[in-house]
Amino acid sequence: VAFGIGARAAGIGMTETTGMSVFVFAGASQFIAAELVGSGVHPASIVLATLVLNFRHFLMSTHLGRRLRPGRAASLAVGFFVTDETYVVGSLEPELTPAYFLGIGIAAWLGWVAGTVIGAATAQVIPEALARSMAVTLYAMYIALLVPAVVARWQRGIVAVLGALIAWAASRFVPALGPGWRIVVAMLAASAVAVALPMEDDEAGA
Repeated sequence: VAFGIGARAAGIGMTETTGMSVFVFAGASQFIAAELVGSGVHPASIVLATLVLNFRHFLMSTHLGRRLRPGRAASLAVGFFVTDETYVVGSLEPELTPAYFLGIGIAAWLGWVAGTVIGAATAQVIPEALARSMAVTLYAMYIALLVPAVVARWQRGIVAVLGALIAWAASRFVPALGPGWRIVVAMLAASAVAVALPMEDDEAGA
């Protein structure tokens, strides 16, 4: 819903806003893309920015591919449905299968598309203050995903805090590094540390 409102506020049409959620389905990258569109940024720059921001999907897809080992056709479907949310929920499932992950992905996709349509259709009647406050829901969602993961394995909390500190340090001391690259650097560095941390039952989680 928040994305639908934000995209319409950026001047993106109803059809284009809905189409982005139907065919792109990239969560945070859609928010960034909508903001850049509203700022009049060149389309090539928008594509590059969202590509860099989505580099984390290479890591998530690699891990899921090792656990799921789907066939060639199933790999395309699984890849489309990889998001931060579906990855975390899938990673917490001990007996993860392609069918289970696709079930999670389809449910998330349907909810995302439905929310986009609702937000885009009601964007003109929702008070501006309420529209701005809905941006908080994105952060709340990530916290809701992180808490059960940390409860299952305390090491994940260390990795999450480390990643946040690295991203903050990059923004503070290397301001020339764009937001997307900061995320990539933080993820790679935190992941390298995660490999060295003692983990139990590695087959069941990230």
